[in-house]
Formats: sequence, structure tokens, C-alpha cells
Amino acid sequence: MPARPVDHPAPRVRPFRRSDRDQLTDLLNRHAAAVLPGVSASVNTVLGSLEQRPDEYVTDPWVADRATLVAEERSRLVAAAHLLRYRDDADVDPSYRGSGSVEWFLHVPAAAGPADHLMAACLAQLATWNTRLWHADGNLPVPGVYGVPEPWPHVRALYERAGFRHTGGTETLLLATVRELPTGPTPHGLTVGRTLGGLGTRLTARRDGHTLGHLEVDTGLERAERRSRDGALADLADVDLPDDAPDEVFAALLARAAEWLRWCGVDRVLAYVDGAEDADDTGEAERLRRHGFAEVTRTARGWTRARS
Repeated sequence: MPARPVDHPAPRVRPFRRSDRDQLTDLLNRHAAAVLPGVSASVNTVLGSLEQRPDEYVTDPWVADRATLVAEERSRLVAAAHLLRYRDDADVDPSYRGSGSVEWFLHVPAAAGPADHLMAACLAQLATWNTRLWHADGNLPVPGVYGVPEPWPHVRALYERAGFRHTGGTETLLLATVRELPTGPTPHGLTVGRTLGGLGTRLTARRDGHTLGHLEVDTGLERAERRSRDGALADLADVDLPDDAPDEVFAALLARAAEWLRWCGVDRVLAYVDGAEDADDTGEAERLRRHGFAEVTRTARGWTRARS
């Protein structure tokens, strides 16, 4: 007797419900962990991010509407997307004014069909909002995950099928364990002072009363409810050091930063470098590599699509 064909019901696309929270968090954390080892968000963090992103203090006040849509097969959530509509007001930056955004889109790699159905619903919602330009991103509520990272070829392919094009830059993400950063005393004649900076704790190198440069470490990336499973994570929020500065200056800054991070209970530190700067393997990225950092991934920022 011939086998009966397997019934594959069409995916169901619908608005997010609170009862989806555990499956959505699992899908989001699997995408995040493929980019940076061990990072994760709690259910409460994920739910809160659907209502507001206080860490996006510049752009979040410009948001007028939010919507989260999902696709499910046999009661399994296989794709999800979060959409934003930006206000068409004078106080909104012109590049955002009146635009819509697929703030993130996540799907099981094997579920390309349901993902396409969900994307069609997303584009329909952006059109219903009467937005003039459409953006796409992968901005998750965890540190260091934004744009379309290299470990997400399924998301990149989906965006391209939907007509989005990469019109922005590419950033390199580097990671170091604190124990791999330089150690030892500050060289004779060099001092490193600690103050509050614009983005975090600032460490400034000086010699003979002259400022040589500084770096800032942000140890506030992870609120307690979304801390990485295997330890705390910080980032180099700002590095201001001339390209021709002696290596010993950068090493001294990192050594003092490492000491501070250990006191803070941080075991890993993240750094970001614009891809264009690293085209010939020189500059900031190479300097970071010489001092304990390794490339984790690259991420493509800035995806846009003109409204049909």
C-alpha cells in the first residue's frame, strides 16, 4: 500500500501573543549565541524590548508605532519580526523621519517558506503605516548583536529576497578575555588616570603633563536579568589614541582597564571597528589583535528598501 503524502499545513502568520514569550526568547537567544558566545536575554528583557528600548535613547523617542509578528507551524514558532514606525515630525532625524523598520527578523534556517510569508506580512504592515522608506536590521536586546552578522546567512538571504539592499558599512566585532589583555606596571614616566567619560569609565594616559590618549570601558552592558550565562561582558566604548602612538601607551591603558574590569567581575571585553578601517589589516583592528583581541564576526549595517 503506497505511503500517504505528509500533510504540510500552510504556516500561520499572526500578531505576537504573550503566550509566545518562551518560544520567542529561545529563538532570539539562539540567534544571539551564534554571534557572541554565551550572550542571552531573559524573557522579561525580550518582552520589555517589544515595548521600548531605553538603551536606544536617541532613536527610541522617535518611534510612533511598534508591532511584533510571528509565523508558526504545528504550534511551533518558526519565525518572528519586530517592526517600528518612526514619527514624521521635525524633531526626528531626516534619515528616520516617516520611515519604517524591520528592527529584527529571526527564523529557523530550515523555515525559509514560513519566513517569506512572514516577511510579506511585514511589508504589508509597513505599507499600511504609509512609511516612505523601509529599513532592516538585526538589533537584538543583547550586547553586540545588530546589523546582519555573518552567522546569519539565512536572514541576509531573506532580506535580499524581500528587496532590501545593504547600503551601509560593515563592522568588525572583536572579543578578548580579560586575562588575555596586557598586564604589568605602567612604564616609567607614563601615568594612567581614571575619570568618568561620556560612555563609561575613562582611562587617560599622560606623560610630562601632556595627554596622549584615552579609552573608555562600559561595564553597564548587561543588566542583571540579561547577564551572559558564563560571566559578565563589557566593551571598549571609545578609543581615542593617535595611530602613531607608541604601543606601550595602548598596552598601559589596556593593562589598567583589565585591572579595573577584574575588580568589576568582568571576564570578557568586546570591541568594534569599522570595516573600511580594517581593509588592509592596519589601524585599530590590528592594534587590538596585537593586544589580545580576536575577531568574532563581521556585521553588515544599513539595509534599505524603497517602498513599492
